[in-house]
Amino acid sequence: MTTSPPVIAAANPVAPAPAPRQRPPVFASEQAALQQAQQLADAWAGDAVLRDRERRLPWAEIEAYSDSGLWAITVPRAYGGLQASAWTVAQLIATVAAADGSLGHIPQNHFYALEVLRVGGSEAQQRFFYERVQAGERFGNALSEIGHRDYRRRSRLERGASGWVLNGRKFYCTGAIFAHWIPVQTMQVIDEGKDPVSVMVFVPRTAPGVTVIDDWDGMGQRVTGSGSVLLENVAIDEAWIVPFQSSFDSPSTIGPFAQIIHAAIDLGIGEGALRATLPFVRSQSRAWVDAGVAQASDDPLTLQALGNVELRLHAARALLRRAGRLVDAAQQEPTAHTVAAASVAVAQARALAHTAGLLAANKLLELGGTSATFAEHGFDSYWRNVRTHTLHDPVRWKYHAIGNYALSGVLPPRHGAL
Repeated sequence: MTTSPPVIAAANPVAPAPAPRQRPPVFASEQAALQQAQQLADAWAGDAVLRDRERRLPWAEIEAYSDSGLWAITVPRAYGGLQASAWTVAQLIATVAAADGSLGHIPQNHFYALEVLRVGGSEAQQRFFYERVQAGERFGNALSEIGHRDYRRRSRLERGASGWVLNGRKFYCTGAIFAHWIPVQTMQVIDEGKDPVSVMVFVPRTAPGVTVIDDWDGMGQRVTGSGSVLLENVAIDEAWIVPFQSSFDSPSTIGPFAQIIHAAIDLGIGEGALRATLPFVRSQSRAWVDAGVAQASDDPLTLQALGNVELRLHAARALLRRAGRLVDAAQQEPTAHTVAAASVAVAQARALAHTAGLLAANKLLELGGTSATFAEHGFDSYWRNVRTHTLHDPVRWKYHAIGNYALSGVLPPRHGAL
């Protein structure tokens, strides 16, 4: 039995994103970038429940997001960018995810594609695409495929009469709706008698044969635009093809860099849930009769539960900070051991952020009581968002990699999910 993309109301092809309205500024410092992220997050938090409830795609927010310059902060200094650290990127994502899990998630693949480009792109490709990003253009993604029970990709980049031609159907394409370029992970057939190789093709959103469909129907992360991308005889310029498989033949930070952002999403949603919990417990929750107190904020078991959430979120943030330092070090000197240390540290942060995020979202409802489930609050969105995002790749394999490294010194595998 295979699974097909869901069919939902108004699942129509989406028009391409408009061209950038302006050239974004370059931040003078990483702290300035984080201050801007906090300002945007504060502005977006108030409507997050409404966007989720109405499944209203955040076009205005995304335009403001990329106009701010935040989507270009990892462009290397050699190309005129800030070259922000992995820890700064993680803080940016967590800050925004605390306000709106979907808005925290949407840029993940944009930054991932920039890391793939940094590691495997030619100098000409880096120069071209870094300039496009600094001009305000956004990357989406078309990596995953649905309908089969394995991870083999059926999409193909093959030689046609006039050059390379790309065909395939993708799903879980977070950010593709809002993108100007869609990085597509596919198999390139170079010689008919040999196995195809994995590449990432940076496809213009407006290329003939590219169709983006708004058919994402997940219970959480509702406005990430994580639906389908159809690729039908898309003519591909050689300059858009970036090696992917070969980037893992030697140690690289593609995997840990991608994963630290995912950890930051879970952490941010959890921190947002805790921020929603505290005022609600102070003002609306009821103390349990056996507590012998007049208000929930004095209930000793409530205090114990909140302390546990606070502790785990702080611990997850500390692990994320440590992981960021190790990713930065591995980017500067990518050896088998520096990359392994970074991957394991990120796996630790991801595993704890997973647990802490879910705990915070659960406790918001538990400690808030029945009135916390009222639709007007939208508190269920924290749980739906973090539960949906934590399914991106299985946390049980993070624990496996951590344990195998600690016990036997086994280096984790090299791929984009560790």
